Amino acid sequence: MPDFSKQLSKYIPEQAAPIISQWINDTACRFKVTRSRSSKLGDYRAPFRGSPHQITVNHDLNPYAFLLTTIHEFAHLKTYQDHKHRVKPHGPEWKNNFKCLIQSFLQLNIFPSDVVEAIHQYMNNPAASSCTDVNLYRVLKRYDNNITEAIHVEDLPIDAVFQLKNGRTFRKKEKLRKRYKCIELATNKVYLFHPIAEVFLPKENLRD
Repeated sequence: MPDFSKQLSKYIPEQAAPIISQWINDTACRFKVTRSRSSKLGDYRAPFRGSPHQITVNHDLNPYAFLLTTIHEFAHLKTYQDHKHRVKPHGPEWKNNFKCLIQSFLQLNIFPSDVVEAIHQYMNNPAASSCTDVNLYRVLKRYDNNITEAIHVEDLPIDAVFQLKNGRTFRKKEKLRKRYKCIELATNKVYLFHPIAEVFLPKENLRD
C-alpha cells in the first residue's frame, strides 16, 4: 500500500499523517488538496458510477484546521459506509463517527491545549463544520500563519459593501437566524454568510 505520510505532513501535524494515510488506503479514497474555497473547508463525495470515495480539503488551512476538516470528512465516509444515504448528513450517526475518529488524535496530544478545550466543547454537539462552531473557529484562527486585511462579516455595519478574494462584491443586510443575508451586487442574488466569514473591504475604501 502507498504511504502518503510524507505528503500529508506538509498539511497536518507529522504524528497524524500515518493515521490519515492508513485511512486513505483502507477506504480506497481519492484524497485531494484543493484551492481555497470561501463556501467550504472540505468536501466528501460518495462513490458514484464506479468512482471511489472522494475527499477534498482546502490547501490553505493551518495544520490543526486541516486535520479537523479531514476527520470531519472521513466521518462522512464512515457514515456512508454504514448507512448509505439513509441518514441525515450531520445526524447522530455522523456525530458518533466524528467523536470516535477524533479520539486517536486527542490521545496523541497533537493539539495545543486551547484547541483541545475548544474541541471538547464542540464535541458536545458537533456541527456541520468546525467553522460553524464560533468558539472552535476563533481558536483555530489563532494558528493561521497568513496575516491578511480580512475582516469578519459580523464586524461590518448593515449595508456595508465587501468583497471576496475572487473580487465578487456584496452588500451586507440583516441577520437571518445564524447567518447574514448578503446581496451580490453584480447579480442581485441573495447569499447567506457565516458571521465570522473572512471578507475584504473594497480597495477604494482602503485608500480613504
